[in-house]
Amino acid sequence: VQLVESGGGSVQAGGSLRLSCAVFGYTDCMGWFRQAPGKEREGVAGILVGGDSTYYADSAKGRFTISHDTAKNTVNLQMNSLKPEDTAMYYCAADPSIVRCRLLPQVVAAGNFAYWGQGTQVTVS
Repeated sequence: VQLVESGGGSVQAGGSLRLSCAVFGYTDCMGWFRQAPGKEREGVAGILVGGDSTYYADSAKGRFTISHDTAKNTVNLQMNSLKPEDTAMYYCAADPSIVRCRLLPQVVAAGNFAYWGQGTQVTVS
């Protein structure tokens, strides 16, 4: 499975960005993670591919929306009302195990995904 992120950039506080992750291969669930300098990686959101189940970390609830575009096989993260503390490298991740993916909140919280993208930088000033 290959994952290619895009859509990062710089934005002022209160602005919006949309991250996309192109998926090449089979996956049952996807997640978006972020890591700021000097901080641990944080699970931001997750989604079951082809299903309605999503998960959001408290930091993302009400501001971020994860979605899956079946036709393009991309997973998107719409980020609104961005704050300086959202500044980080953002990574998408994928897992082909439906057994793990059924525990979506736990899998996102633990960062237990099999495949990872290279990351895209988001800077909020």
